[in-house]
Amino acid sequence: MTVRLPFAQSHPLQVPPLQRQLQAQAPVHRVRTQVGDDAWLVTGYEEVRGLLDDDRLGRSHAHPGTAARSGASALFGGPLGNYATEKADHRRMRALLQPHFSPARMRALRRRVETLTAELLDDLARQAQPADLHTAVALPLPILVICELLGVPYADRTRFRAWTRAAADIRDRTRSENGIGELFGYGKELVARKRSEPADDIISRLCQDDTPADDEIAMLSMALLFAGHETTVVQLGLGALLLLTHPGQWKALLADPALIPGAVEEILRAPGKGGGGIPRYARTDLEIAGVAIKAGDLVMLDTGAANHDPTAFPAPDELDVTRQASGHLAFGHGARYCIGAPLARIELRSAFAQLLPRFPRMRLAVPVEELRVRGDVLTGGLVALPVRW
Repeated sequence: MTVRLPFAQSHPLQVPPLQRQLQAQAPVHRVRTQVGDDAWLVTGYEEVRGLLDDDRLGRSHAHPGTAARSGASALFGGPLGNYATEKADHRRMRALLQPHFSPARMRALRRRVETLTAELLDDLARQAQPADLHTAVALPLPILVICELLGVPYADRTRFRAWTRAAADIRDRTRSENGIGELFGYGKELVARKRSEPADDIISRLCQDDTPADDEIAMLSMALLFAGHETTVVQLGLGALLLLTHPGQWKALLADPALIPGAVEEILRAPGKGGGGIPRYARTDLEIAGVAIKAGDLVMLDTGAANHDPTAFPAPDELDVTRQASGHLAFGHGARYCIGAPLARIELRSAFAQLLPRFPRMRLAVPVEELRVRGDVLTGGLVALPVRW
């Protein structure tokens, strides 16, 4: 019987048992996606890492109308980009955005992130208990930061948050398309505003570049708005949950704050994920671990499974904040390595470096089995994280 994605999990941190079973058997498996299309699932660390930077795979497809889909989302569920120019288009996009995420700019941003984190934790301390750590910190911090970087009004967060959730819908294609349309329209409004009232932000600086047209700036900006907060919201919530359910690791970080940077890498590696990973399309016939893949086939690169491959990370299902986990694939690898990874690391390090000493006795207010994960959107993530301190 062909396996159907996503894999079942009994709680948000569990490595899906079926995923673990398949990984123990072989690194490549035939599966069906959430929408019933055939795909190949790659779960081995070495295979996933290599394929993430393999030009024989891409995000586009020679015949996009008939290509297999990983989900209903118009944003990420099927082929993206121009098949003939994908590689060049991607290089150009990174060249446009990379300067805005340079090490110097990220270093300059760190102090501001620390200030925003402290303010959110001050607000949390004033709340009645139990409080929701998700809505108090994990959700607003990445939104505040990406708004300041891009030049997006934080007051618009309710609107654009609704659009990004709609765009990421993996079950309702129409809702996803409408969300993308609303985001793009909003992006064009922002670009027009920055043309007449420039400021010190990414959208304004892109407008000063002679190369991209306004529609492209709007598209890039809204892609950054989505990626710059959705994934970090999830990582902050799951990271806090990991530490709250491993009190020994919480205490180790309290005793030695110098462990925080390494702990963040372990927090990025450790969550169990069962969605199937990153979709790619074979641009030619190829072989993966002895399995013949045909040109046009959908190949799912399961970074979550790869991050739990015992050949790469001994005792992978254990959280160990002293582990050397920097080789994880949470941000991808190679030419498509996440351009916002330095920003995410700054936010995660700031959050955990301040959260633990400020609330040393924090604990879950409900059993972990009662926590719910969003199953309707691409990024997943906790619905809520009730805590006491």
